[in-house]
Amino acid sequence: MLRAFATALLLLAGTPALAGEPVRDCPLAAAPLGVVSPLSDVLMHPDGPAALASVAPDLVSGFTRNFGGGELPPGFANILSVNALLEVRADGAALRPALAAKLAMLPITDGFTVARCARYDHDRPALPPADGRPQVLVFEKINGFRDNPSVDSARARLRAIAAERGWQIVFTDRGGVMNETDLARFAVVVWNNTSGDALTMPQRAAFKAYLEHGGGYAGIHGAGGDPQWFWDWYADTLLGARFIGHPGRPQFQTATVSLVDPQGTIGAGGAKAFPLLEEWYSFDRNPVAGGAIAVATIDEKDYQQIGYRGESLSMGYHPIAWRKAIGSGRMFYTAIGHRPENYDEPHAAALLAEGIAWAMGSKGSKPHD
Repeated sequence: MLRAFATALLLLAGTPALAGEPVRDCPLAAAPLGVVSPLSDVLMHPDGPAALASVAPDLVSGFTRNFGGGELPPGFANILSVNALLEVRADGAALRPALAAKLAMLPITDGFTVARCARYDHDRPALPPADGRPQVLVFEKINGFRDNPSVDSARARLRAIAAERGWQIVFTDRGGVMNETDLARFAVVVWNNTSGDALTMPQRAAFKAYLEHGGGYAGIHGAGGDPQWFWDWYADTLLGARFIGHPGRPQFQTATVSLVDPQGTIGAGGAKAFPLLEEWYSFDRNPVAGGAIAVATIDEKDYQQIGYRGESLSMGYHPIAWRKAIGSGRMFYTAIGHRPENYDEPHAAALLAEGIAWAMGSKGSKPHD
């Protein structure tokens, strides 16, 4: 089973962006394998599946049993570490040393480096000429779990927002757009339900510099929802909180969303609060403790914060959208957006529009404090 799954992962990983020029500058290119490695990297190594099977032959199937059985969804192995699978096992701690030792012995060849970097790209997309309107880039490269209904509905809403606000909007799923020249024209980069590590080391550096020097970031739902992160700056500095799960009993529940931005900078169509049926994310910490300003919160008394394995996902004070400065740039994130219907819900749509406008700062259609 593991060998077949590894073959499927190689097909899903994609091909290098430039013919004859494989990508070798992905973040984990030559890193040794271990229990903190992406599961996909271990499974695509020629000797990886055998190494796993020698210690825990049911590692993947034992994990998926917690979520109803079956196989992992396409791309999901890119957003799980081996350790994440061990953590849900009663014998995980006992198995970890032997498995770590086995994985550390696997050779990192040039061919393996190329294979593990194949899901990244150097493609610099052809962008339409800027036409004088405020510029919005929507980034849609997804190397992890792709929830097509969410992505498609968000894209439609973003087009509508841009039309209403007089913005020029550009969509791309190529990581090569993350370079100093291309990023410089955009007031904000919206990460549309992205999932999975997507940027090479130079692309990471370009996006980080863009934001720190006055650019804008707006993240939608899945852009903050990976169970494992392989870019600490994105999770801990940009977002300021790591996803730990969402309810599974049931998955979608109604909660009251309250607008709490102290300056009233980002609103939701004039509403102070509104009920919403959604898949509510929980995080490992309150982003406000790291300097963020809560824009919207949900009342945990309204729903059951119980995960698929029966674990508690309660945060107490529970921000669901927040904003903060990153250097001289701005970030806004909203965890609302799994249900396609919520992109047409007036208050949620207004919250998204106002959040993006705030992230654009003085480069947007109107100034914001």
